[in-house]
Formats: sequence, structure tokens, C-alpha cells
Amino acid sequence: MSFIESDRMSGVSGSIIRELFKMTAAPDMISFAGGNPSPDTFPMEEMAAIANDALLHRGASMLQYGFTEGFPPLRETLKQYLGKKHGFPKETDELITVSGGQQAADLTAKVLLNEGDSVLCEELSFVGVLNTFRAYGAKLVGIKMEPDGMNIEDLEKKIQQNPKAKLIYIIPNFQNPTGFTTSLEKRKQIYTLAQRYDLMILEDDPYGELRYEGEFLPPLKSMDTDGRVIYAGSFSKTMAPALRVGFLVAESTLMKRLVVAKQTGDVHTATLTQEICYRYMSEHDFEGHLQDIRRLYTVKCKRMLDDMEKHFSPAITFNRPQGGLFVTAFLPDGMDAWPFVQEGIARKVACVPGVAFVMDPKVPSNAFRMNFSMPSLDQIDKGTEILGKLTYEWCN
Repeated sequence: MSFIESDRMSGVSGSIIRELFKMTAAPDMISFAGGNPSPDTFPMEEMAAIANDALLHRGASMLQYGFTEGFPPLRETLKQYLGKKHGFPKETDELITVSGGQQAADLTAKVLLNEGDSVLCEELSFVGVLNTFRAYGAKLVGIKMEPDGMNIEDLEKKIQQNPKAKLIYIIPNFQNPTGFTTSLEKRKQIYTLAQRYDLMILEDDPYGELRYEGEFLPPLKSMDTDGRVIYAGSFSKTMAPALRVGFLVAESTLMKRLVVAKQTGDVHTATLTQEICYRYMSEHDFEGHLQDIRRLYTVKCKRMLDDMEKHFSPAITFNRPQGGLFVTAFLPDGMDAWPFVQEGIARKVACVPGVAFVMDPKVPSNAFRMNFSMPSLDQIDKGTEILGKLTYEWCN
């Protein structure tokens, strides 16, 4: 039978990254394409013991419906953790758990955006959230990116040019895909512009705990004096993505509407996986676990950067991230990275073209993203050398 697709979904295309996953399934493919954390970071034995104990001794409550707002012990633990580390939630804020960071974006869009509203996004930005905004009929407005975050002049100009601007979307730490980190000064400037033009901010921070060098920077939410910042965090990169547990911090009145929005979707986040997160944080050395992750990724990140320095053509520029999971490289201005990525796949090395992260997929991008968390050191060496030879062919 035929069907008529809704207007809401007509402008949403599938994720290039998800399609690349299919191409990288070959056993001899070296993949820098994903954004997955390394399985070596999963605390599997501890999580198995927690799950086994919870099901044996409290199975009835673990398998029953839960609260939409989230598992109370986990919520309280997260409030204390964020309060000690970042100075929020404030008394006027509330915290709920969500089914992964992606749901945080969906709930924000559902509550705040009308069709035709504009969302100001870093250009490039995370395709999953961009598609969420597209699904709600939002207009995506790209803001030029610099190594220390959004170009502030471009941000203000785009705000003024878009009278239906409603929301600023920002990944301030080790941004996906660029790996850039928004400086403290720019965080303050972005918040000031949001105040001046009465905009909301969605601060997406899945990588904030994955800093390998430099000092931690305060979240925009810690600067929030009037309830305009919604903060989204996740356990996907610090415990395991399949748990599907994230959290959302917002002003209490707004949070009531976000809770109702969640009830129209999945009713509540899985109780068992929330129990695992809670007990791992409270009964195990969570900070030590984070340090172990940082040590592993520090080595992998340095290896990839050193290999790129050694093998890539001088015509290629790339960032040197202080954390996160990604390095993004740029072909010379005016070149399209998509054919370059396709040729890399033909040579059994996969990365992601920048066109996956732009506001308008019809506009080519000279960027390509490389992930260092999943491949082994040997794969990083071999794959980077193959791409390096390709850069010389492409640029010389």
C-alpha cells in the first residue's frame, strides 16, 4: 500500500553516519566513522553485578513502571554531583532523567519550537540533533565556527536577520564534529546575547567529562541567572550508550512542561538502567573510572594527531582537541570532502564527510571527521597512513 508522509518528516533525511555504519561492516574495514565509546571503557562486571542484585532482590520495582521525572536516588545523586562540580542545579532548577541525550533535544524542541522558528546552531554540528529540529519544522541557521567556538559577530548578525529565532544550540566542550571547545569568554558572550535578544539556549554536554588536557570550563548553565539555559548530559560516553540514560536540567516551571512532553513519548526512562547508573556512581569509584577513560583516550588521541602530522599533506588543516572523541580535518577551501571520503572507503578506511553536519545538506563541506575512541592503535596507524597518501593525491 502507499502512504502519505507527514510534512514534519518530509524534510528529514537519514543520517549519513548511520549509512556509513553499513559500509564499515566489512571485517577488513578500518573505521574512523563512528562516535562510539571504546568497549574497553564499559564497566561490564560491575554493571552485571548491580543488575543481577537489583533483579534478584528488588525485581518487582525494577521491572515496574517508574516516575516520569526519573529514579529518585539517581536524580538526587546527579544533583549533588553537578552541584559540587559545576554549581548547579540552582534552587529554581529541576533535574529529570531522559532516555539518552537525544531525547533531551527532542523534548526541548517539542516544548519550545513552533514550525518556522529559527534555531541558531554551530556550523558544523551534530546531525542527530539537527534532524530533531528539522522534524519539528524549525529553520536551521548556521553560525561560523572558530577554534574557540562560535564567531560572536556572526551569531549576533544571524539573530538580527532571523526575527523568529527562538533557540541557540551549542555543544561547548570538544564539539561534535569539530572537536572545538568554546572559550570561557565566548560562553559569557553567548549567554549575554541570549539575554539581550530573549533566546533560550540548549547546552548539549555529552563530552564534558572527557577532557585530556587543560582546565575544565564552567558550563553556560552555571552562569544562568534567568532560567534560559537547558543543560543536557549523558552517561553514553562515561558508562555505556546502550543504557540510554541521560539527564536534563532546566528552570522548574519549564521543567513541568518538559515532563509532560516526555509523558507523550516513552512515559519514563528505564528503571533498571537508572539503577545501574545510580549504584555505579554511589558504590564504585566513578571518578577513578573517568580517569581510566581519559588515560585511554589521551593515548589514542595523541597517536592519531601524531600520525596525521606525519602522513597528511601540508594542505590539510586539522584541530588538536583537548578532549572528546573526534578530530576533524579540512581539505583546502572550495573542495568537497564527500568524494574524498568515498575514495577512502574504497581503500578500506572510513570517516565521515562534513556534509553530514551542515545546516543545508545541499551545500558541500571540505571537512571530514575522524574518531579515535574505537579503533586500535594499530588501526589508527594504518588507517591514517592510507588517508595521508590520499590527501597528497587529492591536494597536490
